[in-house]
Amino acid sequence: MPQIEEAQPKYLQIAHYIRDQILRGDLRPGDEVPSERQLAADWKVSRPTAARSLEALSHQGLVEKRQGSGTYVRSLEVNRRARELYGRARQTGKIYTPGEYAVITSAGWLEAPDYVAEALGLVKDRRAVHRRRVTNNQDGPINLSTSWFAADVGQRAPKLTDPERIQEGTLMYVERMTGRQGSYAEDRMCARAVTDEEAADLRLEPGSAVLIVHHVVFDLQDRPLEFAEATYPPHRWAFEQGYPLT
Repeated sequence: MPQIEEAQPKYLQIAHYIRDQILRGDLRPGDEVPSERQLAADWKVSRPTAARSLEALSHQGLVEKRQGSGTYVRSLEVNRRARELYGRARQTGKIYTPGEYAVITSAGWLEAPDYVAEALGLVKDRRAVHRRRVTNNQDGPINLSTSWFAADVGQRAPKLTDPERIQEGTLMYVERMTGRQGSYAEDRMCARAVTDEEAADLRLEPGSAVLIVHHVVFDLQDRPLEFAEATYPPHRWAFEQGYPLT
C-alpha cells in the first residue's frame, strides 16, 4: 500500500491509488477493479468508505459499474490537446509548441455566469478571475478559450488579471502560487453555432458550427481549481483517440 498524505480522507486515498493505476496503464480498459469487499479488507475501512471510493472514480469517468458483475475500467476518451499542453508545461516550462502563440484579449475580475459558478462551486461570492485568449499558429486561429478561477485563487495568483502571457502556462502558475496541484480533469463537449464575438476572433463565417469544450481541473482534494470554456473551429481537430476493433 502506498504512502499517501494522511490529510486526505480515506476514500480519496483509495480512489487516487486506483486512479493512478489506471492512468499508468497497470489497470487497462475492461479490467475489473477491486470490489467493495476487497477494498474494505485491503485498506481496513468500512464497506461504505470503500463504496464511496468507487463512486468517486465513477464520477471522474474512470470506471463503470456493471449490474451483477462488478466495477470495470472504462475506455477513456481523452482531450489529447489539454493533456499534451499540461505535459509539455511540466516537462519544458513552456505550454506552446514553436509557431504557436496566444493573444490575451481580456483578463480581470468579473461576475461569473451561472454555468461557471456551478462548475467552480461558487455560492455567495460570484466574483471570479477570467483570462480570455485566442491561440494561433501560421495557419490562423486554433481555438478561443476562457479560463475562470475562484476569488481565493485570483487573490493568491495576481498575474491572472494581467493581460501579459504567463510563460509557464496558467495552470502551472496557479499551482505554484496556491500550493494546490491539478490532479485530474473532466471534459464535456457539444457542438453549436458560433456567436458573433467568436466568429470575429476565429475568423469564421456567421452561423459556422463550432465544438465547445467545458474543461474542469480538480486538485488532489477533488476541489475545482480551474474552469475553462474552449471554442474550436470546424477545421481544427482537437480530439483524437485510437482503439482496437476487436
